[in-house]
Amino acid sequence: MRILIDIGHPAQVHFYKHFINTMIKQGHSLKLTARNKEVTHALLTAYGFEYSNRGDLQESMLGKARGILSVDHSIYSIARQFRPDILIGFHNPYIAHVAKIIGKPSIIFTDTERVGIASWLTFPFADVICTPSCFQDKIDPRKHVTFNGYKELAYLHPHYFKPDPAVLDRAGIEQNEKFIIVRFISWAACHDVNLHGISSEGIDEFIRNLERFGKVVITSERPLPGKLEKYRMSINPEDLHTLLHYASLYIGEGGTMATEAAILGTPAIHIESTTEGVASGSFSGNYRELRDKYNLLYFYPDEKSALAKAIEILENPDSKNEWQKKRERLLADKIDVTGWMTDFIEKYPDSFFELKRSHV
Repeated sequence: MRILIDIGHPAQVHFYKHFINTMIKQGHSLKLTARNKEVTHALLTAYGFEYSNRGDLQESMLGKARGILSVDHSIYSIARQFRPDILIGFHNPYIAHVAKIIGKPSIIFTDTERVGIASWLTFPFADVICTPSCFQDKIDPRKHVTFNGYKELAYLHPHYFKPDPAVLDRAGIEQNEKFIIVRFISWAACHDVNLHGISSEGIDEFIRNLERFGKVVITSERPLPGKLEKYRMSINPEDLHTLLHYASLYIGEGGTMATEAAILGTPAIHIESTTEGVASGSFSGNYRELRDKYNLLYFYPDEKSALAKAIEILENPDSKNEWQKKRERLLADKIDVTGWMTDFIEKYPDSFFELKRSHV
């Protein structure tokens, strides 16, 4: 089988990496295309994956609109040469468009609701749309299949992830030292339109309060005020999940990182609001399930309410052990997502029809 995968975000490198290695070992031919966003290319290189650069991140909505045709054309040109049997993407309109043009099936994964135009540009053209079973948006049932997991379990399941204590040394963190990871994002993605995070006026006080409980390290997509630059984390991007594993708390604007922390058994708090002041996590199936069923993650519309929960967690000396027990319950419930994905794609389209029959 010949498979074309387009990667638009660093988290997608992690999502696909074990699937890619498994499929190559089993004799399949894979072609990767990738957008130059943050550390996406660096991660692909670190894992030894060859890829074609299909362009840079466009931050303005006008740039994104103009970029659709450009990226479609770029991936189409690559697809014509590679001749894939299946095209795969994560909420990826370009893959869905190109697959339709060349007459091949597209399989789209997603876990993000309420993203408007990105879904309108993708779902009508996709052949199959795969989501976690907790996904809240309605999708055409003729295309929709679900799996009992989260995308992060494709790489953070114990079958694949083992923390490396040497990462702490490289990051300048002592063994058993309490530390807190704070995340700021760029707000440039399509699904970030009309959303807000930590206010610039409140950042200093926010960091000072967290610093009372341990070392603060920041990972940021956007420039930091000069006085916060000293907190910026300088590590290899492939080491981040080990730091999340050992952290006392994750708090910030990055949604994927919040879910990763929760799945690793680290207390996680996500800060993001709509223009109406509602926490965006209210509209996310995975956030709601991680909060309401597993009590691993919390979400708030502003840093003040989030900080109150953070202090409550950090004042509890047993919080990390409590989260590890909650994680064990989650892992007992959920599947190995890479295993599911490999089986589904290798056996497609029979796998699709079998799943649809089993849910009738």
